[in-house]
Amino acid sequence: MSRPNRHPLALALAAAVFAAGCGRVDPPPLAPAKTPTAPPAATRLVLDESALPPLPAFKPSELDPGVSACTDLNAHVNGRWLAANPVPADQRTWGTFELLGERSLAVQKQIVERLATMSGARGVQKQLGDFWATGMDQAAIDAAGLQPIQPLLDRIESLATPEQLRTYLMAAHAANQSNLFGVFSESDFKDSSSVIAYVSQGGLGLPDKTYYAGQQHAQAREGYRAHVAKVLGLAGADAAQAAAGADAVLRIETTLAEPSYSAEELQRDFTRYYNPVTLAEADAATPGMGWKDLFDALGIAVPERFSLSNPAYFQRLTAMLGGTPLADWKAYLRFHAIDDNAAYLPSAFDEANFAFFGKTLRGQLEQQPRWKRVLGNLNGAMGDALGQLYVEVAFPPSSKAKMEQLVANLQSALRARLEKLEWMSPQTRAKALEKAAAFSAKIGYPDQWRDWTGLETSRAGYAQNALAAAAFNLRYQMNKVGKPKDKREWGLLPQTVNAGYNPLLNQITFPAAILQAPFFDPDADPALNYGGIGGGIGHEMLHGYDDQGSRFDKDGNLRDWWQPEDKTRFNALTRRLVEQFDGFAVAPGKHVNGTLTLGENIADLGGITVAYDAMKLAQASSPPVGEIDGMTQDQRFFVGWSTVWRRHYTEKETEVRLVTDEHAPSTFRANGAPQNLAVFANAFGCKDGDPMVRSGDKRIAIW
Repeated sequence: MSRPNRHPLALALAAAVFAAGCGRVDPPPLAPAKTPTAPPAATRLVLDESALPPLPAFKPSELDPGVSACTDLNAHVNGRWLAANPVPADQRTWGTFELLGERSLAVQKQIVERLATMSGARGVQKQLGDFWATGMDQAAIDAAGLQPIQPLLDRIESLATPEQLRTYLMAAHAANQSNLFGVFSESDFKDSSSVIAYVSQGGLGLPDKTYYAGQQHAQAREGYRAHVAKVLGLAGADAAQAAAGADAVLRIETTLAEPSYSAEELQRDFTRYYNPVTLAEADAATPGMGWKDLFDALGIAVPERFSLSNPAYFQRLTAMLGGTPLADWKAYLRFHAIDDNAAYLPSAFDEANFAFFGKTLRGQLEQQPRWKRVLGNLNGAMGDALGQLYVEVAFPPSSKAKMEQLVANLQSALRARLEKLEWMSPQTRAKALEKAAAFSAKIGYPDQWRDWTGLETSRAGYAQNALAAAAFNLRYQMNKVGKPKDKREWGLLPQTVNAGYNPLLNQITFPAAILQAPFFDPDADPALNYGGIGGGIGHEMLHGYDDQGSRFDKDGNLRDWWQPEDKTRFNALTRRLVEQFDGFAVAPGKHVNGTLTLGENIADLGGITVAYDAMKLAQASSPPVGEIDGMTQDQRFFVGWSTVWRRHYTEKETEVRLVTDEHAPSTFRANGAPQNLAVFANAFGCKDGDPMVRSGDKRIAIW
């Protein structure tokens, strides 16, 4: 789907997520609700394991003896598999994360298929069953045409004055049906114990503001123009009207793009989202916008202060509401009302959306099967409810206990490393240790689940259920404004193959779906687990000390706890890491952006270092493990690390990610951090001058 993220701060926090494109960055919020109870015996599901894809566990036979680990660790561990497993036609990326994702989807499919046929289902079982059944009924969706969103289109068509336009926008945002700006709730950056409202930029259909200028993305712009015209034509416009409408959409978005922050600007300084203002200050900065009307439409009291991110964007938007012809605005709003909901509309609209955003822009040759797309939308609408049923059948409690021990070992290793850090002063080190001691971890699934009472679903139509869920979720989230932050909330769903760190909570999260081989295998030797999930745990912990996470204290408040000379030394070290990744190229002239990916690269380098230390601590108190499959434990540690980054991309997907993704391509994640570690070189007998060895001043150690 092309719909812009409605909770844009999630994009910034996604800088602390393990692997982009694997987990949702816009999850429905969780809350302290009802402690889950076991379902009645008649409704319990027993999985058909034979119908599930196999786990992508590491196999020694996949190693390529023709490529030395000292030359290219990724090629040595993953090259054979990648060559034999091209990106499938219905995917944009393919590798470890996607294979585990396929398994998670297969589990979810068994669950919802059962729910959809269950007689007398109530509560979330009914809601999930309704969503699935209507989503899979393509014939009914096609027969309904645009009727489900016709009231929205009629309202747009009736707009006659700039004031009516402004009033419409406030109401549409309250229904979660406009993309011109984001409205969401989150912890106050300066007081993480309380929740405030955030309003931030939006409005763009292309991946980033940089797509609206220059020759590099001219082809994408023209493809987008053709896509807009096609959608408007499918909705009834003649060729001339559709072309004029497409020109209007590009004019509006190009004008909005100019004052917008780029992906790089937001990822490398997500305090750009934080600009607390009073209502009077917001109105003074954007005369005529009328922010009180937004909060009235949302059904919440006007907050004492809310965050108005990027005032320059809203000043431009305010001027455009009165200065841009209404005909242009109607074309823009009509197009986005249709295209942002294309997944719930007749197949012609869904296919047109995929043809541009999937195929043209990202190189995905075929649509995924409908059942996967419906599950994707269901996870966006009611993912927490589905997650509760997922963990009942797919996550053994023993895995949670073993993970908790791994986390404890990583925390011990992190403390030991901080205590010995030579470049950090005692004053800053004391604060860093306080932050490490305050870390908390969420493993597997929430202890309490969200209550979905009040969400009305039926078998009347797919779009109706989706629209109801969108409005319900926004109301639920905005009702948190002005209330204490519940730190039990999860930002990732249990069925998501990903992990994350939230700097506002100082918490790491590891959902159930990632706690499987090759990340975590209860039956594997310690080295594979420490290199796999251990590296992931370390990665998330070190996000608390990357260039963004380090700006928050142990309680999740934006506060400078550094001595100035330490910050200077830290910045000098991170500049070297920027230079290392700037030097990596996916093709001639197409380099990794070391600045955009800095936070992830800091976390990878520190995370693998701490994970290795933790493995050594564990080995010191355990019986020695000899060679396995001809490899030492140190070698298997780095093989485990590389295996989880087994992944490749379509060419066009790579091009988009180089501009928008805070994660470096997986090849460089597999190779980048180990190049800086003497223990890697020692493990494989590498020598100075080998491609995988950075020695002397080129070797980087931060944490």
